[in-house]
Amino acid sequence: MSTETNFIQSVVLDDANSTLVILDQTLLPNEKVFLRLTSQNQIWEAIYALRVRGAPAIGIAAGYGAYLGTKESKAKTYEELYEDFKKVKEYLASSRPTAVNLFWALDRMESRFKKEVGKTPDEVKSALREEAEAIRAEDEMVCKTIGENALSLLKDGMGILTHCNAGAIATAKYGTALAPIYLGKERGINFKVYADETRPLLQGARLTAWELQEAEVDVTLIADNMASIVMKEGKIQAVLVGCDRVAANGDTANKIGTSGVAILAKHYGVPFYVCAPLSTIDLNCKTGDDIHIELRPGEEITSKWYEKPMAPEGVKTYNPCFDVSDNRLITAIVTEKGIAYPPYTESLPKLFE
Repeated sequence: MSTETNFIQSVVLDDANSTLVILDQTLLPNEKVFLRLTSQNQIWEAIYALRVRGAPAIGIAAGYGAYLGTKESKAKTYEELYEDFKKVKEYLASSRPTAVNLFWALDRMESRFKKEVGKTPDEVKSALREEAEAIRAEDEMVCKTIGENALSLLKDGMGILTHCNAGAIATAKYGTALAPIYLGKERGINFKVYADETRPLLQGARLTAWELQEAEVDVTLIADNMASIVMKEGKIQAVLVGCDRVAANGDTANKIGTSGVAILAKHYGVPFYVCAPLSTIDLNCKTGDDIHIELRPGEEITSKWYEKPMAPEGVKTYNPCFDVSDNRLITAIVTEKGIAYPPYTESLPKLFE
């Protein structure tokens, strides 16, 4: 039995109008709004404010953003255009310091730029567009392959816990951690998914629960502090999460709360799988201690989702965006090049051979 899934493209280039079109994920699930971004300021803000989010989607937006910013240039020579490109790259890179895909995509665009040395500005711009489109197309294939590899670890009817959103709207298509769920559904393999709310920005409640329900997947929403009880009750046979960066030793940064889920999974003997495109593995980053943890505004905790503030005025807040799951807690890291098992200092480099 095969059931085709209808996917929403969350990042699209409208080249004719020099516009980046994104699904504003901050408005889900109540409003499905596509924003038309025509300036570098708008693209920077969309990445910073998580209007576009998910490591692969950020990379795709960065590629398109670098192209559109360079497209605006009036430079007459290759050298002048490169100076303008570098300004665009540096500006976009400042939007999300933790997301390695942002830098990976921008570095890839720069590498392509340098390969076009000596060509006219118009020829270089055309090459940058081609490269940005390649980033998107390759991500779709990467996600599908990650899904295939992850699916080999799962069985029909399993209960799957996921945290944050590593789904189709966070990528070009399929998602990373949700890819095996979508592929399974298309093949008549069904899972019971439990989605953590993922406080304080509620990506699990607003995004994962929304997109899985849209795809008619069996999904149950739980608060983050319910992860322990559903594992204890035997409802969960595997945890699947995405990631924003994997260090060389296998330490993995993902949305705040992920490390707590990993600790619980270890305690209850539940396999904990990280679904990671190769582009999120940073072999130059030795351990999780070297990963910069972004701090976000306190109002995300105190007032963002409430009609009235739900904390006393002036209270101190601490709002880290990510945490790092120790490699000892991770059963396997699933990539498009295969599945890496401990010790990760040996298995991760082999993926790049």
